[in-house]
Amino acid sequence: MVSEHDRSGPALPTGDGGSVFSVLTRYRLDIAYDGTQFSGWARQPELRTVCGVLEKAFSTVLREPVELTVAGRTDAGVHASGQVAHMDIVGSIDEPHRLVRRMARFLPRDVRVKAITAVSRDFDARFSALRRHYEYRFSTARYGVDPLEVNSVVSWPREIDLDAVRDASARLVGLHDFAAFCKRRDGATTVRELQRFDWIQDEDRVTAYVSADAFCWSMVRSLVGAMQAVGEGRRTLEWTEALLSTRARSSSVTVAPAHGLSLVAVDYPAAHELAARNRATREVRAEIQSPGGCC
Repeated sequence: MVSEHDRSGPALPTGDGGSVFSVLTRYRLDIAYDGTQFSGWARQPELRTVCGVLEKAFSTVLREPVELTVAGRTDAGVHASGQVAHMDIVGSIDEPHRLVRRMARFLPRDVRVKAITAVSRDFDARFSALRRHYEYRFSTARYGVDPLEVNSVVSWPREIDLDAVRDASARLVGLHDFAAFCKRRDGATTVRELQRFDWIQDEDRVTAYVSADAFCWSMVRSLVGAMQAVGEGRRTLEWTEALLSTRARSSSVTVAPAHGLSLVAVDYPAAHELAARNRATREVRAEIQSPGGCC
């Protein structure tokens, strides 16, 4: 399955003497998972995480240590249908589609690698990303949530003014400091460009669509929780706008439950624009410890 004939990647010394060199090849991984039984994406000692499960599986199958770099580090309970990561391995994978099938047999049922694609060394799942897309799903049905969706949809049984929600959400779109909606991390900026924040209702399903260049910790669920308060008449449009001038986490913002949130897509530029995108992201995010992470 693995070949060492590809010479597209950098050569790294192996062995004690350093005279033998191996080639690293980069692969993009498209990933989906049900976050219910995971303690988030990021590897954590003694906890079951998406990254930990995937790295262990790939390291076993490929018979070499594998470390993943991810587009967005989701929190405990958050799902993904369009997560993206990359890995560097010695040599190359002859038939990635066969490895996809093998991983399907090897991995637990709540995580899947949907595609494995050879990419250039300029592709970086985190720094190359242009934007991340999330969806947050509610059920307004009187009976609550369909039993088959209890792990991915949140019940919202109260009366909702969706026009007010949409108005308030539109006022947050743009380049702002979202400190009021983020859990503070030392050395990390809370300035983000929120590119989409709108709501669609289809019968008893209400979905919030949230897209940005990157997200800080708990930002998406805080945005959704704040809009719930507006939709129920507990907060005003003026309150929403005032949050943008707040430079610390606001205690008036409720964080929506994790299980309603899913990372559905990550956008990347064309191959010839990847290197420039990486440089631009690193310059803009020079003081961020974990760009792209999460929600």
